[in-house]
Amino acid sequence: MPKLLRLSSAIILMLVMMTFTGLFSAQAETIRNLVSVGGVRSNQLVGYGLVVGLNGTGDQATQVPYTTQSLLNMFQRLGINLPASVATNLQPKDVAAVIVTAHLPPFAQPGQTINVTVSAVGNASSLAGGTLLMTPLKGADGQTYAVAQGNLIVSGFGASSNGSSAQVNITTAGTIPNGANVERSVSSGFDQAGPMMLELHNPSFTTAARIANVINQQLGYGVAEALNAGEIRVNAPGSPGARVNFLSQIENLDVSPETPLAKVVIDARSGTVVLGQNVTLGACAVAHGNLSVTISQKYLVSQPNPLGAGQTVVAPQANVKVQQPQAKLLMFEPGVSLEAVVRALNAVGATPTDLIAILQAMKAAGALHAQLEVI
Repeated sequence: MPKLLRLSSAIILMLVMMTFTGLFSAQAETIRNLVSVGGVRSNQLVGYGLVVGLNGTGDQATQVPYTTQSLLNMFQRLGINLPASVATNLQPKDVAAVIVTAHLPPFAQPGQTINVTVSAVGNASSLAGGTLLMTPLKGADGQTYAVAQGNLIVSGFGASSNGSSAQVNITTAGTIPNGANVERSVSSGFDQAGPMMLELHNPSFTTAARIANVINQQLGYGVAEALNAGEIRVNAPGSPGARVNFLSQIENLDVSPETPLAKVVIDARSGTVVLGQNVTLGACAVAHGNLSVTISQKYLVSQPNPLGAGQTVVAPQANVKVQQPQAKLLMFEPGVSLEAVVRALNAVGATPTDLIAILQAMKAAGALHAQLEVI
């Protein structure tokens, strides 16, 4: 019997250890999901171009003169000189002026391709079926880093006839997968000798300290140092190949980040309320009721006697109805969990607008243990 008892205790202890190990591993994150390397980032590109081949859904030349001007400039570069009378009366309906945007990823080299987004800037009704002509994409310094061209993919659809129209999604914007060729690379400074900076996506002193400790434990003490809540300095090798291998080892290390702050996010425009996992309440009582006032008006027609000399009179009659439902009082004990709060508010049928008002009142009363952020 003692052996059986010891065996049972060992099994229970093993199960408990496996359970806690699963919990800790579930909370762990790889460092590459928590930080980015300083100086290694994407760059925004923008350009102006023309989309041709539209089925009469392009810009109206009388209202968007720059489309015709751009088309004439392109003709001149191609060696086509139109007479002044023709150029003045040119009104193409199959051409649209567009703005082309793209993101140049880090370490992109000439010859690689990137995705582009094409958006109409005139009064074109649809870009479906169009082809983007060669468009230089420039950075903030005015230099050309990519050139875009290709057929557009438009997810929207629209149709109209005899004054009636129907539209699904947006028809004046589209994409060109791999539609731009990179012409120039951007130096990131990654291959330069010296320390590297790891920048946290969500600054936290605790997370920064844990990352530095894990790196020092695995690669040697003094390799990493947390400078503040958002930066960690890492002493990396000097040669580019060694720096790549060194950073690869760091990215795959597991770290348990700090538990996120208790926060309630409210979007009053759409009525969206998001409560974080650590939101709790203090002892409080909540009563919320709605006062509704309904005013309806109907018209009564008074007809005179057929043989009389009276006239038909229309008399309006207004009806005002005021209704205030009985408020339901909710009691919350100290430290009540988020699940209990949601369950109680759903039980009384609280709408998003009601929930926003209740949470704001709880925060003002000091009963909501969370940050209240309104976006």
